[in-house]
Amino acid sequence: MRRSLLSLSVTSATLLALLVPPPAQAAPAAQADGPGSGAPYVVSVGDSYISGEAGRWAGSSNQSEAPADALGAHAYHDNAAGTGEAIERCHRSKSAEIFIGGGVNGLNLACSGARAMTTSGDLFKPGLDFFDNGAGRIGQAKALQQFATTHNVKMVVASIGGNDFGFADVMATCVTNFLTSPSWNPNLCQDDASVTANFTAANITAVRARIATGLQNIRTAMRNAGYADTAWTLVVQTYPSPLPAASAFRYGQSGFTRQSVGGCGFWNADANWANTTALTTINATVRAAITDSGIAGIRTLELASAFNGRRLCENTVGLYEEVGLSSWTQPTAVDRTEWINQIRTVTTVGSNYYIQESLHPNYWGQLALRNCVRQVYNAGAPRGGTCSIAGTGLTNGEPRMGLS
Repeated sequence: MRRSLLSLSVTSATLLALLVPPPAQAAPAAQADGPGSGAPYVVSVGDSYISGEAGRWAGSSNQSEAPADALGAHAYHDNAAGTGEAIERCHRSKSAEIFIGGGVNGLNLACSGARAMTTSGDLFKPGLDFFDNGAGRIGQAKALQQFATTHNVKMVVASIGGNDFGFADVMATCVTNFLTSPSWNPNLCQDDASVTANFTAANITAVRARIATGLQNIRTAMRNAGYADTAWTLVVQTYPSPLPAASAFRYGQSGFTRQSVGGCGFWNADANWANTTALTTINATVRAAITDSGIAGIRTLELASAFNGRRLCENTVGLYEEVGLSSWTQPTAVDRTEWINQIRTVTTVGSNYYIQESLHPNYWGQLALRNCVRQVYNAGAPRGGTCSIAGTGLTNGEPRMGLS
């Protein structure tokens, strides 16, 4: 069945381009261990690649939702009662990476669709700023400041920048072009004006500056909450590759099988471009922004190759019906099914899938990242490193991952 693409965009949000400074007031005196008491906290800020987007699903099946439905209908319900979302469509899932356990509490302030600065449109998307509309809508830096004032925050993990590069719209264009052109004359997305505009030198510079400012806002929030700069650690993660290179797809690019069955409708050339140009540029910009921020002691969690071998439509994994499995609870499901969610289209109508879950780490991917974040925390002595698969099977319910 041919799928026509509706949109991968989480929201039609427009950038406010507004940085609201924190209230003019004297900050409490900084304390070596922070102003809070009790168990330590790690806090996540940023976008869908850390909020837990797609964390409901463990792999994919075109026959039924049941085999992959690991968390059920309440997967994204993060309000106090556990009955709904604190902010609509932030999709802060229960499998999100920040909940590392082991006596360390987690707080998820990230929001799917967030950019470096707060945006407003169809849905509210708090950025890494001090936005406050006076009616309960606040930026993530402001929320962090309020929380850290009364809790013992030891580490903040950030993922930001992808939406500033128009990630969702770029991916939507690539899939649309795949579905609307033949294999003997493919219409590539990589040279479309709407795509290339995101990767001009001018836009890269602008996004780099916004990310750096967002990171500085996190530091300001912690200072305002009474923390010395040495009393906590900021960790910034790069983005993982969600698609394999052309040579590693398990479906050919002729016909529509790549999208109608695999949910990965990219031309070979565009898949290669996404890995070698788009992802590389985004991650290089994030690293440059870390330097520009001037924040001492930032740790970097490198994720570019974290899911290699488990990516969407990769020839080393498959749909449940393709690998002969019937449930995510089966022992080999973590190794034989995908860790990235399918690209969804209008076929989500009448289902429990969301278009915005497309191309995001699923339940397995989230738990894999959680394993790496726990290693980054390093029993309270945070370190950076490169996250990668370190073996098959599960350890304490999580994929085996290494940090090198």
